[in-house]
Amino acid sequence: MEPLGSGASKDRKITLNASSLAMAVMVIVLLVAVVFAANSNQVVGWFVVAISAGWLLLSIFLVFGLKRGADKINSSLREATAAAAGRAQSASTVVIDEATSQRDMKLDHSFKIVQVQAKVIADERAKGEDGSAEMIDRALDTIAMTASNARDMLKPQSNPIDGEIIN
Repeated sequence: MEPLGSGASKDRKITLNASSLAMAVMVIVLLVAVVFAANSNQVVGWFVVAISAGWLLLSIFLVFGLKRGADKINSSLREATAAAAGRAQSASTVVIDEATSQRDMKLDHSFKIVQVQAKVIADERAKGEDGSAEMIDRALDTIAMTASNARDMLKPQSNPIDGEIIN
């Protein structure tokens, strides 16, 4: 197994690692068992041959199965890394905490209030002489109060936020 991003898969080098060594030992054990079983020609010897052949087949299955699985994981990890790198370049990370979200909702509500009061003023002005100056004054007062409250939400807090940063 080679490290990520290495070009070792292009020019394969024969290396002696633990799995190769174990496989060689299993082949030698099988050959020795076959030779002794053939020389003594006893049932126990052939039984030992069968057991060592089973162990050899199991080790072959495990080595090649694990290698194939490791290659699949390696390729999927490369694909995920490439996809994450593409997303990281295309979009910046935005962290929104709960306080900011609540403040944004309150500001949105304040802007809706201003829109409603602006509509009240426009409706009263459209009535002309029949329009109520008192309704317009109340709407303007509501707009001024709402704007003041919204500006207070935008001012930096006097007490800093403390807490634990979680990555």
